[in-house]
Amino acid sequence: MAEIVLFHHIQGLTPGVTALADAMRGAGHTVQTPDLFEGRTFDSIEEGFGYAQQTGFDELGARADRAVEGVGAGVVWAGISAGVMNAQRLAQTRPGARGALLLEACVPPSEFGSWPDGLRAQVHGMDHDPFFAGEGDVDAARAIAAEHAGVEVFTYPGDRHLFCDSSLPSYDAEATALMTERILGFLQGL
Repeated sequence: MAEIVLFHHIQGLTPGVTALADAMRGAGHTVQTPDLFEGRTFDSIEEGFGYAQQTGFDELGARADRAVEGVGAGVVWAGISAGVMNAQRLAQTRPGARGALLLEACVPPSEFGSWPDGLRAQVHGMDHDPFFAGEGDVDAARAIAAEHAGVEVFTYPGDRHLFCDSSLPSYDAEATALMTERILGFLQGL
């Protein structure tokens, strides 16, 4: 079974993020969900982004680092949307990452150096999501997958962002069920 660190999205550690973590726990995996917003959740992406700007992205990165100080090698780094920044950064820069789950976001690996040889990953997002598809994340994911055989990119029909959070209006149960099935298969294969 895998040890996973799952970073929440820009609206905070919502019940939907916890539900996704619980789905992985239900399959026997250990999942940590650091709360970088210190108990705050937001009703919209804009409100969450405002909090992140006010707090500072460097501070949020430092909070992520402090939250995983005791985490050793062999971890699967996971993130949803804005949480991908920390997950991808740690997967690329901390030695011994077992895998990466980049949900609804992906950045060019050059943001954090280079993609480690042999690092397996899955990237999931909707094919018409204005953030994932419209801002180039899917292109970055496909570029990584083209160069690294262990990286898979999955797109789902739709234009929703944060589709995998069951506590938000953007939730898509069908896409999330398929995504979760694929994630559990990925984790089983590590």
